[in-house]
Amino acid sequence: MTAPRILVVEDNPKNMKLVRDVLEYAGYEVIEATSGEDGVRLAELERPQLILMDLQLPGMDGTEALRRIRVGRDGRDGQDTPVVAVTALAMDEDRARALASGFDGYVEKPINVRRFREQVEGFLAGRSRQ
Repeated sequence: MTAPRILVVEDNPKNMKLVRDVLEYAGYEVIEATSGEDGVRLAELERPQLILMDLQLPGMDGTEALRRIRVGRDGRDGQDTPVVAVTALAMDEDRARALASGFDGYVEKPINVRRFREQVEGFLAGRSRQ
């Protein structure tokens, strides 16, 4: 059985390293993108089982990247891969805004290393929105 493939879209190298290390230690295959544009491209090319998306990215932000992933290249053939917002925006209204924008879940930064694996498992199983 192959490990679930997770696309992490994060522009901060330290945050990327932490998330990658936790996921790889848990046995996941990690694909990395440092911009919204690369995230959209890799989502289509690699077809991950889960996408963890920073909201505040240079250029195309995470919400626009999510929209483009959902719409797809031809405007009607988008992906239904779960996309989770991973962000330092931690107010209740930020969470509500992310979920209203179409994200399938929300994880606050800095991530809780002990809880993060459980959160990811929940998102992969379709059990969790936070």
